[in-house]
Amino acid sequence: MFSFPLAAPAFAQDTNSPAEPAPPAPEIGGDSLSVAVGVASVPSYEGSDSNRFLAVGVVRGSLSGINFSTRGTRLLVDVVPDKPGPGFDFQLGPVAGVNLDRTSLKSIKDTRVAALGERKTAVELGGYIGIGKTGVITSDYDKLTASVSYVHDVNNAHKSYLITPQIEYGTPLSRKAYVGVSANAVYAGGGYARTYFSVDAPGSLASTLPTYSAGKGWKSYSLTGLATYSLTGDLTHGLAVIAGVSYSRLLGDFAESPVTRIAGDRNQLLFGAGIGYTF
Repeated sequence: MFSFPLAAPAFAQDTNSPAEPAPPAPEIGGDSLSVAVGVASVPSYEGSDSNRFLAVGVVRGSLSGINFSTRGTRLLVDVVPDKPGPGFDFQLGPVAGVNLDRTSLKSIKDTRVAALGERKTAVELGGYIGIGKTGVITSDYDKLTASVSYVHDVNNAHKSYLITPQIEYGTPLSRKAYVGVSANAVYAGGGYARTYFSVDAPGSLASTLPTYSAGKGWKSYSLTGLATYSLTGDLTHGLAVIAGVSYSRLLGDFAESPVTRIAGDRNQLLFGAGIGYTF
């Protein structure tokens, strides 16, 4: 499920907000390696009402049917070998990554949120499971996938977990063009809510934001779209341009937190574009 085309919305994830796995790509069979670089506009922190630009990159590939992909600051590996062509694809494997949200005050544009202080880098480890079907609607190469991932912080940053169910669909429009869409939701544990969305008394004094205690629950939902067009070769090899956009909306305590409701915005928009090459 990780062969070309590369997924531009994955560029945008230097935090854990929206689009976690990216939409699937057509199965082409054989070993491959795809690398992309570009620029993305992302919220300055999760829940921010202002964006900043980042240089970003994506790597994905397949080796003997074992697929791997970076998605933002995460690496996913599907350890169940795939067979090319129409049929079902069972997915299972580890997920490893970091959450860099609010780890640098320079990246936070709102002075009130910056006054709450830096957060420690979260190291999030876990896994995912899913099932896909290649050859669904448009051809033998379009793909529909449903999956769920679970990660837990092991670096004592938020000391909590994130659960992300997702559904994805992607289809080649020709040998050179590909489009994909996905939708997901994120359930966050209490430690995550407290670390990034609660405001304690000292933080309230420093930031002027009111005190607030956020609890676990559904953090957000996201909708993502992407497009790829090959400039040389086709979708299986050569140079391509990639563009994507992702919208997410914070929910419940995460939307009502002063970090979001007063200093930021529950609506989050991410977009990016770049170039990639598949070997």
